[in-house]
Amino acid sequence: MLQLAKPGMGEAVSWLKPTLLGSPDSNLALLPYWLGAAFIRLAPSGFEDTFARLPFIAMLMTTLAATWYAVYALTRHPAAQPVAFAFGGEAKPADYARAMADGGLLALLACLGLAQLSHETTPALSQLCFAALLFFGLSTLTRHRLQSALAITTGMLGLTLSGAPTLALWLGIGGSVICAAAQPTPTQRRLSMLDLGLLALVCLLCVTTAGALDLWRWRVVPHRMVDLHILAKLIAWFTWPAWPLALWSLWRWRGQLSQVWRYPHLGLPLWFAAVTVGATWFTGLTDRALLTSLPAIATLAALALPTLKRSLGALIDWFTLLFFSICALVIWIVWLAMQTGSPATPARNVARLAPEFAPEFSVGAFVLALVATIAWGALVKWRTGYHRAAIWKSLVLPAGGAVLCWLLLTSLWLPLLNYARSYAPLVEKVTRITGPTSCLQYAGISKAQGTALRYHAHARLMPMQAPQSDCPWLIIDKTNRSLLSAKIESIGWVEEAAIKRPTDKDETLLVYRPATPLNTLSEKPLN
Repeated sequence: MLQLAKPGMGEAVSWLKPTLLGSPDSNLALLPYWLGAAFIRLAPSGFEDTFARLPFIAMLMTTLAATWYAVYALTRHPAAQPVAFAFGGEAKPADYARAMADGGLLALLACLGLAQLSHETTPALSQLCFAALLFFGLSTLTRHRLQSALAITTGMLGLTLSGAPTLALWLGIGGSVICAAAQPTPTQRRLSMLDLGLLALVCLLCVTTAGALDLWRWRVVPHRMVDLHILAKLIAWFTWPAWPLALWSLWRWRGQLSQVWRYPHLGLPLWFAAVTVGATWFTGLTDRALLTSLPAIATLAALALPTLKRSLGALIDWFTLLFFSICALVIWIVWLAMQTGSPATPARNVARLAPEFAPEFSVGAFVLALVATIAWGALVKWRTGYHRAAIWKSLVLPAGGAVLCWLLLTSLWLPLLNYARSYAPLVEKVTRITGPTSCLQYAGISKAQGTALRYHAHARLMPMQAPQSDCPWLIIDKTNRSLLSAKIESIGWVEEAAIKRPTDKDETLLVYRPATPLNTLSEKPLN
């Protein structure tokens, strides 16, 4: 994003083929980098990183809203409604669907995978957003033609430009088939030839766009059957606590599974979950590929809520209460140890894992964490009280606990996490050696290291060549020294210092200076 928005002098950039350190993005994504770069250009000086996050915050909000409306639309289907009582008194269809949508949103918020990756400015979050939009568009296709067509088009094109054109086609075509084969209802229309023609046009547009921008990539990672346990472990923690409820939902609704294509409230989320889990398996078992499955799995989890027995709901409540309360207590204790040095054991662990880290106290972060903890106590009191008739009550504590722990981590532990994950401390040590410089030469460094040098050191980067007066320092990764040492010495560089990253003993940057002092350019004599 920074390379696109603010290229260095003499650097050629292409918005259709973004590069970093001369190599293209491995995700073949375009749209997330376009959005981040556009907002960086709008940012005042010093706020580039904050403005780059704004479109991704909007994407997360869009994901949550799209999931809520998708669950609402799917549970309006008569087959998803509860059986009417003999003497009336059951919830109205709209009220029931609204309560189920609340449950689906809470299930999504409770997923550990969303908490892990939703804060990142990466193509994974844009893929989640556009997959949720596509899910919403297909869910409402038989009710609202215009808004559904807009959501489907945006979702499929967004997925294509976010590096997932194959996923867009699989989800779009399969979801359209399920909508076309769905059981007709008095309140929903069948898909017409116009609808199917528009869907085919959107698919053709995605294929053409991916081909024109060279976004196609089929990379199938071979696996053995023994690797299934890796996939199972990934799904188990990444989609917790939604996946047990989703399995329970499939069991309780098993009577409709034999003709699942006729019931979109089951068919659509099952299709989205199956395709994304399959994509996770074939692309290397990465959690980022699994992220797009969360709205569908949360929808299936919501369908389990009306069928939960009181004993199972109580088990979920007690487990969640203990788990998140203990996690919150650990976060507070470690923060207290960082500030005061007591308890001694957590303080020693922090000093060992993050050497040279200087803790700082923030009144705003402390107040936010304190308010969040008090709110958690109030939520627990409400859930354990007697007034708890809401159908989504079993998901209140999982969602609230996930939000609580994430708020505590991003308030109390934010300085520590920044120090541990950021390259700023490493670059600061580099600049102590090089001093203020507008240019650094590089060889054998990663994209993350190059980005850090450019952003934190405010220097343009130049591939390695002979020492120059306007670019007198060379940076390489220690792991590549044996491959580059002969060439480095032959063109006139000598090692000046080896700088280790404080929080990673295996990551070291080597700083080189010219072997002989650079001759200063003499002034040309006047003619």
